[in-house]
Amino acid sequence: MAHQNANEPLADLTRPGQSNSTGDARALYLKLFSGEMFKGFQHNAIARDLVMKRTLTNGKSLQFIYTGRTTAEYHTPGNSILGNSDGAPPVAEKTITVDDLLISSAFVYNLDETLAHYDLRSEISRKIGYALAEKYDRLIFRAITRGARAAHPITKANFVEPGGTQIRVGTNNQASDAYVPASLVNAFYDAAAALDEKGVSSEGRVGVLNPRQYYELIQQVGDNGLINRDEQGTARQRGNGIVEIAGIKIYKSMNIPFFSQYGTKYGSASATNPGVTDPGNSGSFVSAAVEDAATDVTGINNEYGEETEFANSCGLIFQREGAGCVEAIGPSVQITSGDVSVIYQGDVILGRLAMGADYVNPAACVELIAGAATGSSGNAAF
Repeated sequence: MAHQNANEPLADLTRPGQSNSTGDARALYLKLFSGEMFKGFQHNAIARDLVMKRTLTNGKSLQFIYTGRTTAEYHTPGNSILGNSDGAPPVAEKTITVDDLLISSAFVYNLDETLAHYDLRSEISRKIGYALAEKYDRLIFRAITRGARAAHPITKANFVEPGGTQIRVGTNNQASDAYVPASLVNAFYDAAAALDEKGVSSEGRVGVLNPRQYYELIQQVGDNGLINRDEQGTARQRGNGIVEIAGIKIYKSMNIPFFSQYGTKYGSASATNPGVTDPGNSGSFVSAAVEDAATDVTGINNEYGEETEFANSCGLIFQREGAGCVEAIGPSVQITSGDVSVIYQGDVILGRLAMGADYVNPAACVELIAGAATGSSGNAAF
């Protein structure tokens, strides 16, 4: 057996963070962090899988081509067939640009890690994932809302394609209609009919409501055959597309534009406030206002609308072709190491992504509004 000199470092010291017992003593620890970050992102992001997602490489934007309809006609014997005389089908385009790099980061001091009695990096990584997912969903949902108010890019005379749809929840001038279950059910059936009439596929239709709307709705529809009977117990409470109305799977999210806030709004009932009492101690992030991109946010290269333009918005119904999302850099993680870690005695943990979103097919976008007549939610601003 070899003997170790007490004054010499242990040559056979086991370093569980090293790869094959060589190199950086922390190299393998990064994998745990990366996994936690993605768990945090995937757990909170729902919009990413509900719209068309494309990966962008070697470019700044992605082009979507629209092809309108054409006509059929009877052939006259002896006439040459050289294409329809009306030049159909018409073609148009939509371009989605990648916004600037979206990041969420934290500096972890080595001594804090040593003294903490819990896994500091794992907890921070989850919060980084949550932050990126929240922003991701908010931008996509704002883009869909804009699509519900837009005309279709195909505007050739006699070949105009259908645009977006706004549907009023209830008939009063109070925003509190947004929480009336019967009115919500009627709105979903109206939306399904509108999508059918505009030729939108029934495959991939979803609705997104805020949590209070969702819970009001499932109390109303729970025993009326509108829930998949294979799902019982707590499944319907989770808001993961179990409830279905007119073939539209319903999700809940705190990231939809909701009366110029995100997800919920507190205060006295009015035409722009559904009248929910603040439960107290709701913190800084609940009921956050929609950003005013014109003055508050830099790095945005697509149009996502301004705060006041969502004054009466209270839900979304759409089909996956309604919006597109382009990713130049998917959700990923970076961490400092080596000399940088030695100098600062800690590491910067960074989550990042580069994406952009916009509506693609307005016909597949439906906005639910309350407290105002359809067409009065700031359409002119778009």
